[in-house]
Amino acid sequence: MARKLVLWGRRSSCNVQKVIWALEELQLLYVHVELGGEHGGLDDPAYRALNPNGLVPTLQDGELAIWESHAIVRYLAAAYGDDGTWPPDPARRAIVDQWTDWTATTFQPAWIKLFWLVVRTPQTDHDVSSIMAAYAETVAAMLQLDNHLAANAFVAGNRLSYADIVAGVALFRWFTMDIDRPSMPGIEHWYARLQQRPGFRQAVMVSYEELIGRRAY
Repeated sequence: MARKLVLWGRRSSCNVQKVIWALEELQLLYVHVELGGEHGGLDDPAYRALNPNGLVPTLQDGELAIWESHAIVRYLAAAYGDDGTWPPDPARRAIVDQWTDWTATTFQPAWIKLFWLVVRTPQTDHDVSSIMAAYAETVAAMLQLDNHLAANAFVAGNRLSYADIVAGVALFRWFTMDIDRPSMPGIEHWYARLQQRPGFRQAVMVSYEELIGRRAY
């Protein structure tokens, strides 16, 4: 009997979106349980037994429960992907991993901070100096990626990998936020390519209206 994939987490969470995109990209059947935010349930003992952090997302594959979005995406790529999403060659996979880890340590902390300061903080409480500092960090990271994408169709080469999923989830919000965006042809062309993928459109191009001006969620 096939194992049952179950994903817990609210669709407006960018970390949940990574997992939905991976599931859709790999054309896997799964059950999605909305959890967190207006849906509640993070402190439910049954959920805490799966994820002691009480955060989203969590993926259950048969008896295996995994939390942390990048760990989940890596697992799905390894368990169900092809040699594009999970390169069998250690050298190729190292390139995927370096950009995945760069996203976790450099890119996502910067753009998430900017998103919180611009979108999730009520406008009456906007701190211009903090916004500009976060904006500078985000642009610096994006320019690094933009320079890399000038010679690459995707983050780790000429095929989509899980590095694209964890980094690319930022793009819909970046291109729809009320901010100035410097010209970045590499990023812009990459975004255009990602928008052609049904999984990206379904998972990532999701309204975040419920998050506007809402700090606690």
